[in-house]
Amino acid sequence: MKTVSQFNFSGHRAVIRVDFNVPLDKQTFAVTDDNRLRAALPTINKIINEGGAVVLMSHLGRPKTGPEDKYSLRHVVQPLSVLLAKPVQFVNDCIGDVAVNAAKNLKAGEILLVENLRFHPEEEKGDELFAQELAKLGDVYVNDAFGTAHRAHASNVGISSNIAVSVAGFLMSKEIEFIGGAVDSPARPFVAILGGAKVSDKIGVIENLLDKADKVIIGGGMMFTFL
Repeated sequence: MKTVSQFNFSGHRAVIRVDFNVPLDKQTFAVTDDNRLRAALPTINKIINEGGAVVLMSHLGRPKTGPEDKYSLRHVVQPLSVLLAKPVQFVNDCIGDVAVNAAKNLKAGEILLVENLRFHPEEEKGDELFAQELAKLGDVYVNDAFGTAHRAHASNVGISSNIAVSVAGFLMSKEIEFIGGAVDSPARPFVAILGGAKVSDKIGVIENLLDKADKVIIGGGMMFTFL
């Protein structure tokens, strides 16, 4: 697995798949928990400190009928700018001429956030043409969204097939290293705690853990399936 540590980003434009699926206040749309924004900072800072430019892409929520303001990533721009101590540019789409031109005009050290990937149904379908459009945003792909890496979507599987270089970000690398160690040679007793709403996403994980963990505890919405 190649990681950002093994690549020098000077002169490159990196497209980073981040997980900015943060909770927003229902009235003001202010970010109420910025942990996921903070988790992306090491990877972003590494790239811009080396003289690279950054294009950030993410989903937010589960929009069903196209663009909706309550799911717009524009609500993330201000808190992210504060955390990075530098301005973050924003465009209201993730593909098309506006997004591509904004990405191409980035100078070294500059950051662009594109609009919610899931405003396009092609994202979750893993559409090849959509993935090719995303790949036009940069020349290096960085996957730092561990929470969505299990899904065969255009922004993780598709784009990596259409760009010259693909690497894992610091967050992705850390999660893989930690989970790999925990599963392959766990300290005993080994208890696995799983949560989430959709059990369909987790069945494979649960089956894999049954002969490794001493106990598996199911929480969140998934518990009702078992009850």
